[in-house]
Amino acid sequence: MVAAGLLVSTPAWALIAWTLNTEQFTPAEVATLEAVLQTLEPLVTARKPDGTANILTWQALYDLLEPKAQSFLDAFRALRGAQLGATARYFGESEAPDLISVGDEFILKAGIRTRLDPQFLPRPVFEAYQRMMAAMQQDLGRRLYVESGYRSPAYQLYLFLYYMPKHGHSIRETNRFVALPGHSEHGNPGRQAIDFINEAGINGEDHPEEFEALEEYRWLQQHAAAFGFTLSYPRDNAEGTTFEPWHWHYEA
Repeated sequence: MVAAGLLVSTPAWALIAWTLNTEQFTPAEVATLEAVLQTLEPLVTARKPDGTANILTWQALYDLLEPKAQSFLDAFRALRGAQLGATARYFGESEAPDLISVGDEFILKAGIRTRLDPQFLPRPVFEAYQRMMAAMQQDLGRRLYVESGYRSPAYQLYLFLYYMPKHGHSIRETNRFVALPGHSEHGNPGRQAIDFINEAGINGEDHPEEFEALEEYRWLQQHAAAFGFTLSYPRDNAEGTTFEPWHWHYEA
């Protein structure tokens, strides 16, 4: 928003609302996207080691951007998944709940012990996750780790922008793989999602069948419901989102 007293001195382009091309970005939209990512990347990179990237606020995001780029973000926040044919439910941009750290978690990546980026979960979700992993450890002798837990709406938008080049600068195509802010279960404490990764670093992101083949995944199918967890995006799901065997949400 532009304060009335500043209206005269504000450049005309800053007052123009974006009408985003959801099918394929124009060259001007691509250039703006690249500029926004270039500006925000150092902030996100600096916050990843302590996990605070996941709880990024809108103010922290907007403070770094010029008015034209801020209105670019506003245009994304105004989009609804129902218009795009996937992840149609809008949960709202919820405030961060009572979050607790998952703690240090390590996987073996290419045989090297690697620390995962720190993650946070609402307290009831964390406690249910711990109980479920204790049961899996007892049955299988191994467990799954939290690759992604709570993500603020601001960080969710950053991720959406970050993955757009991978999906041909198409909002509609990107939305099949990454939810828009306000639409992600990762930012919805009442339906909190966890993205799992196994101790060998298999997360299924690029090859879902690899995670689907895990004994840990079969265990989840049989036992996760007893701990309050449900697979969010099975094959051919009504949401229109691609199959995500690693993505489970918690409802008490």
